[in-house]
Amino acid sequence: MFPLVYIIILNWNGKTDTIECLHSLQTISYPNYKIIIVDNASGDGSVQALRSEFPTLEIIENQKNLRFAGGNNIGLRYALEKNAEYVLLLNNDTIVEKNFLFELVHCAENDERVGIAGAKIYYYTEKNKIWYAGGKIAWNIGWISHRGIRETDFNQYYQEEETDYVTGCCMLLRRNLIEEIGLLDEAYFIYGEDADWCMRAKNNGYKLMYVPTAKLYHKVSISSGGNFSWFKNWNKLKSNFRFFFRYAKWYQIALLPFAMVIKVTISFIHARK
Repeated sequence: MFPLVYIIILNWNGKTDTIECLHSLQTISYPNYKIIIVDNASGDGSVQALRSEFPTLEIIENQKNLRFAGGNNIGLRYALEKNAEYVLLLNNDTIVEKNFLFELVHCAENDERVGIAGAKIYYYTEKNKIWYAGGKIAWNIGWISHRGIRETDFNQYYQEEETDYVTGCCMLLRRNLIEEIGLLDEAYFIYGEDADWCMRAKNNGYKLMYVPTAKLYHKVSISSGGNFSWFKNWNKLKSNFRFFFRYAKWYQIALLPFAMVIKVTISFIHARK
């Protein structure tokens, strides 16, 4: 028996990427899933293009851009109403491998304390270069990062294991976790919502798992201007302040503003190159 998984894909002016993502999902081995597209008031003809390419596709049309948290929350409510046993958030600018969903569900089904499971994610343009192989939260310097980012894959992160956080690019959540901790926090303008969700899961006794046998490829920050864009780094800084001042210990907070500014300044320097 395969539990029902609802895959939620958020789209905002990304019809070409979303169509490519949907075509890759048509090849997956997992037999019991449904897809919901949540469109954040796109102006590029996304809804029409998607309906033309996939006539039976479920599409929710938002009247305004609710950003990552708000848009996905619309899909989450819909999936829970439709009796989803698991929900998968998946970025629209990804391409998945055949067994990725099977591997994520298998991990969660093996241990009821697994609340969130995440895949091993590579760069779309360099398919042997890692983008995410587990998440790290550095409490003393106020930074959230990906293990293995920009490393060539030599199978160095081959072990299924607990991780500090799972990226919102691809995260599988069990239904009862969402019912316990609630939806994504819409107070985050952009970035940090996934880490916040993960902390709430951990604080409720759930495990966060990195599953290296579940693989996909990500085009990386297309909607926010690229990996080192000013928009991305400025908004990551603001979100990190919100996250760390919410969850860090009192003795860690004093140095956080200085450490965060130094870290984001380095990223801004990359952005200017």
